[in-house]
Amino acid sequence: MALTDEPTDGQESVEELFERALALHAGGQDEAAKNAYLALLHRDTTHLGALTNLGTLLHATGYARAARTTYKRAVDLHPGDVTARINYGNALYQNDEFEAARAQYEGALAVDPDAPQAHQGLAYVFDKLGDRERAAHHRDLGYRNHAVVHVPYRGDGRATMVLLLVSALGGNVRTDDYLSDRRYFVTKLFTEYYRPDMALPFHAFVFNAIGDADLCGTALERACEVLERTNAAVVNDPRAVAATARAANAARLRAIPGAIAPRTEHVPRAALLAPDGPERLRALGFTFPLLLRSPGYHTGQNFVRVKSPEMLAGFASDLPGDDLLAIELLDARGEDGAWRKYRVMIVDGGIYPLHLAIASHWKVHYFSADMAGNEAYRLEEAAFLNDMPATIGDRAMQALLAIARELALDYAGIDFGIDRDGNVLLFEANATMMVPARDTSDVFAYRRPSADRVYAAVEAMLRERASR
Repeated sequence: MALTDEPTDGQESVEELFERALALHAGGQDEAAKNAYLALLHRDTTHLGALTNLGTLLHATGYARAARTTYKRAVDLHPGDVTARINYGNALYQNDEFEAARAQYEGALAVDPDAPQAHQGLAYVFDKLGDRERAAHHRDLGYRNHAVVHVPYRGDGRATMVLLLVSALGGNVRTDDYLSDRRYFVTKLFTEYYRPDMALPFHAFVFNAIGDADLCGTALERACEVLERTNAAVVNDPRAVAATARAANAARLRAIPGAIAPRTEHVPRAALLAPDGPERLRALGFTFPLLLRSPGYHTGQNFVRVKSPEMLAGFASDLPGDDLLAIELLDARGEDGAWRKYRVMIVDGGIYPLHLAIASHWKVHYFSADMAGNEAYRLEEAAFLNDMPATIGDRAMQALLAIARELALDYAGIDFGIDRDGNVLLFEANATMMVPARDTSDVFAYRRPSADRVYAAVEAMLRERASR
């Protein structure tokens, strides 16, 4: 039950509290704004604006679970509010609860059939559920007349204007940690829906955040058209990004001395389902075990290891898409039998070690690796972060530098292993690599300086581009 809005004993009214919280929020005073929203909700537990904005602040400052709880309360109390449902749907989607997110987006559309963000959310959900036709339908409804999005600026001084090129399909570089709304006024342009008659917003430089060449071919082509209309400096030329599709990357980077890139081929899924599917792969030079993945997915999604020819059709039938990637399996196990995956970031020509993940399974990601529970692994990672050349050797260092030069990207990452001869086993090299949020736990304190160096290098690069 909501409490009274009437002030007593000189107290601010609920609306006065809300106006003060909004002003703090708009001015970038996040902690003070959170406290103001909480004070308001203590007075009026059902206040929709306070719930909505508090959830947004919690999400922006890294409290995803608390944000989700706040969004859910907003929907429970105000089921007919479109924004509440979209916010809650976004939180569910980010937690991989795709059917639950779908219900929220569809609930928003039941109230407002034209709500663009609900259509956009459904496009991403149906992509994850493998329904590309419905995803495309909602993507058009969500972005056709909403190709340009302005991100509010919350700084005190003069903002640096940035034109951020993104794809409506996803596959974008995560830039929120770099393009702070306290320093930059960001305008997003979803390039698939760019039209030549659109006037480009004013900008000091362009950041092309479209990173997945396998997924975003059309978006990258349109990004090139956009850049023909500006003389501003560009981070990550879309032509360089377009050259980083997995198969094309493997073909060109395997020529670098000290680099071993896996054989990678596009194969129709129907061919893999056919009785002679294994023979077709052998004709392409593959042996078992090998890897299969659907293009355009990341963090291990729709990516499997096929141990034997008998397992091929079953795995291929479970993967989405008409076209799959067959990938040679590179053995990145150490002498202890554990699999290792190193990551370095490329920023403006420099190479920065980011992490080493060690796991008992072949599909190595830091979030699922065995680092937290194994001190010896953490010591090995710390050695890599503190002295990369001494840890991986000169041959691997020279190979990484050559890969960075060949990529010609201002911002990118390389995932790799090291074989017993000191060669780089190349897993992936492109612009979509993430720098995780700074870990606040004491057990991983040794990792913070490496992430900080990447952030500092990106900030220096952006300042330089803005000054051109």
